[in-house]
Amino acid sequence: MTEPSPRGGQAPTAGAAPTLQDVARLAGVSRATVSRVVNGGSLVSPETAETVNAAVRELGYQPNHAARMLVTRRSGVVAVLVPETDLRVFSDPYFAATYHGVISSFSGHEAQVVLAMSKPGEPAERLVEYLTSGRIDGAVVASHHGSDLPRALAGVSQPVVFIGDPGVPGLAYADLDNTRGAVLATQRLIQSGRRRLATVTGSLDMVAGQHRRAGFTRACAEAGITPVAIIPGSFTEASGREAARSVLSARHDIDGLFVASDLMAAGVMAELQHAGVRVPEDIAIVGFDDSEMARRVRPALTTVRGHAHEVAQEAGRMLRELLSGSTLPAPVILAPDLVLRDSA
Repeated sequence: MTEPSPRGGQAPTAGAAPTLQDVARLAGVSRATVSRVVNGGSLVSPETAETVNAAVRELGYQPNHAARMLVTRRSGVVAVLVPETDLRVFSDPYFAATYHGVISSFSGHEAQVVLAMSKPGEPAERLVEYLTSGRIDGAVVASHHGSDLPRALAGVSQPVVFIGDPGVPGLAYADLDNTRGAVLATQRLIQSGRRRLATVTGSLDMVAGQHRRAGFTRACAEAGITPVAIIPGSFTEASGREAARSVLSARHDIDGLFVASDLMAAGVMAELQHAGVRVPEDIAIVGFDDSEMARRVRPALTTVRGHAHEVAQEAGRMLRELLSGSTLPAPVILAPDLVLRDSA
C-alpha cells in the first residue's frame, strides 16, 4: 500500500494539459500511486484507485503513451498479420470478416487492433521483425502459406495466435473443420444426383486447401465415385476463371463441381456461363465460405458457411488470454454447416 501525500499546490494553469502531478494533488496521493493506478498496477487499494480515477476524470488527464510504455513494457497495440499483398487482401471478403472478428474480440479493451500486410515477394522474416520491434504486443496471423512463418514465429516471446492450423507444435490456433465442410459440400452434389464430380482446390501450400481437397476425395470414395478432375486453384477469382477454362478446354464431362472458396466459384461460374454452360442444369456448383459473394452471384451459390468472423473472434480471445499471462490455450475448431441456395 502507498502512503497518501498531503493535498496542496495550485490547480493546473488554464489551458495547460493536466499532468500526473496535478492528478496526485487533487487526489491527495503520491505521484507514484497515480502512476500505478493509470498503468494498471495492483498494489493500490480499491478506495485509493477510485479516488485517483475520479481525479483523472475531473481533470481530463490523458496518460503519456510513451511513458506508459516504459512502465508497462506494452505498446497497447496488437496486429492482424496477413502474409498477403494488399491487392489480395482488399479483393477477398474473407479478410474483412477476419479483421472485424479480431477487432470485436478486443471490444471493451484498451488495445488497438491494426492490420499489417506483406509486400510482394517479402520474406517471412519481415513480419517477424515487425512483431519483435516493440511496436506491437502480440498478433493474430491469418492466411499463412507453408511452415516457414509459423516456424519463425514459434521462437519469439510475443504471444501469437494463428487462424488455421500452423502445422507447428506449440502454437495457438483457431480453425474451421475444413475437411468436414468439404465433405458436406461434396455430399450435397451427390445427393442432388451428380456423379461426375470435380473440385477446384484452394492453395495447397495452406492447410485449409489441403483439408478441403481431402474432404472432397473422402466423400467421393465413400460414395464409390472416382473424381473426374482435381483442378488447382489459389483462392482467387482469377484462379477460378482459369480453372473453368481448363474444364472447358479439356472437355471434362462434369456435372458437379466443388469449388474451395466462394471467390473462386464466382470466377468459375462467370466463365462457364459465358461459354453457355448452365448452372445448375448442366453443372451444379458448391462453394465454401458463405461470403457476400455467394449471395451476389446468379444463381445464388450453395456454399459451406466458414464462420470466418467467429473463428477470428476465437483467435482474438486466445490472444487476449496469452497477453494476460495464461498458458497456451488448446486449439479451437469450429463446425461448418451447409447453406442451400440455387447453384446446387
